Amino acid sequence: MIRVAIIGASGYTGAESIEIILRHREAEVVYLSALPEECGAVWAVFPQFKGRCGLQIEPLDFDKLKGKADAALCCLPHKVSMGFVPQLLDLGLKVIDFSADYRLKDTIVYEKFYEVKHTDKINLEKAVYGLPEFFREKIKEADLVANPGCYPTGALLAAAPLLKEKLVETDSIIVNAVTGISGAGRNPSEKFHFPNMNENLFAYGIGTHRHMPEMEQIATEIAGADVQILFQPHAGPFDRGILSTVYCQPKGKTGGDQLSNLYSDFYAGEPFVQICSEAPAVKDVAGTNYCHIFPTFVKGKIVVFSAIDNLVKGASGQAVQNMNIIFGLEETLGLK
Repeated sequence: MIRVAIIGASGYTGAESIEIILRHREAEVVYLSALPEECGAVWAVFPQFKGRCGLQIEPLDFDKLKGKADAALCCLPHKVSMGFVPQLLDLGLKVIDFSADYRLKDTIVYEKFYEVKHTDKINLEKAVYGLPEFFREKIKEADLVANPGCYPTGALLAAAPLLKEKLVETDSIIVNAVTGISGAGRNPSEKFHFPNMNENLFAYGIGTHRHMPEMEQIATEIAGADVQILFQPHAGPFDRGILSTVYCQPKGKTGGDQLSNLYSDFYAGEPFVQICSEAPAVKDVAGTNYCHIFPTFVKGKIVVFSAIDNLVKGASGQAVQNMNIIFGLEETLGLK
């Protein structure tokens, strides 16, 4: 039985992680931590766990954690996580980190987009990017996994077959995506307050969103050539999910049947990627670890649609998928 500690358990991804582990037959939650003002019985913080989980969320105590857990799901914010991950690794834990602190290998890029000095370059070099569909073998040997961002997960899964097979121009890819309100986190802000979000839709992070360099880094690795991506996110009035539309300029002639077969063959055997015959919707994947993808042609362009749940395949579900891989378990445990 894998003993799991959830660090930063008071947020949405913490709650989603608890939910998944509760139905995991080979893992159990043994420790929950958060800021002192966010602590208490887990069922008092998240009433859905009353009668299902009796643990306390408590301030992080490394001495108490020592020897208590085998893995840590680190649900801390960007810029905060790298202050705790080294100590978690020193305790011998396998760490799956939800923040961006270990995703971007170029610290100059990280410091530009996150406006803070990176303080753990040693572990950054060792971290493995946790997109199982492409880095499964590296994940198996990892002590530290950088869990991908939600937007990059949907966009990369949509574009990767085209990039891998060198079927599209790599200097003109456009990713247009819409996320639900939970993507902004549990702490409320004026912009994501209900009266502003209800019956509303808006673009944000225009030209500056932090997930853009993450997409470009991994897309470049998959393509084996420099990839430039124009990424524009939007927020919509729904709880959870991301719908991404990826626009690509084909290099040569590719037929519709060839495109469909490419995606079906590329993701054959992948437990959580489904190729669809029509454009997916966020409700199709809500509460699941699946990514639904539909590739097609529109006016000479290849357009690929993908839908994921931002809290599951975009965060906690993918983290558990990575944990399963690290510990040699069936990849789908807790997720189907």
